[in-house]
Amino acid sequence: MPVDRTGRISATVAVLGVVGVVVAGCGGSADESSGTPTSTTLQATEPGPFMGECGSVTDDEVASAFALGSFAAVTRNSVGCEWELFVGGPSVSFSWYRGSPIGRERAGSDLIGRPAADVEIGGHSGFMGSYQNELGQNSLCEIGVQFGGDFVHWSVTYADFSPPADACVVARDLAELNVERAQ
Repeated sequence: MPVDRTGRISATVAVLGVVGVVVAGCGGSADESSGTPTSTTLQATEPGPFMGECGSVTDDEVASAFALGSFAAVTRNSVGCEWELFVGGPSVSFSWYRGSPIGRERAGSDLIGRPAADVEIGGHSGFMGSYQNELGQNSLCEIGVQFGGDFVHWSVTYADFSPPADACVVARDLAELNVERAQ
């Protein structure tokens, strides 16, 4: 390395050396077993159909399927809706995930104690995960349905209420309406 008259390394050369080390460290990662670079780029997927606000399911249809009376729509936007009987009580939620892998959602269901089972709704594959209360009733159920690179997710919970309708029947009924109306 170049040394100035006082015996110190030139600041410019030192900075360039540090930058070189940093840049070299920013290269792609490698599979340690083979030494080949691994890719973290996302794959392009075929978009699914348009779902409409709240999956094209009305507030009255949610209340009817849930069998507990009228719900208040807590959240309503182009990618999700949530209905609650009251805060902390029974609820239903709908989410529309564009360009997101359903497998991650399914794995999450498995991890939190709701083992996912395969389902098919309207010719579309998906999963269903549920939780049974101490009486053996499905008091919480979620269904995810795949559409190309997208998926929709319905979640139904009765919280601490004794369910007047099986949460998985409710979730499936709402998912079927949603799938029928997908554009």
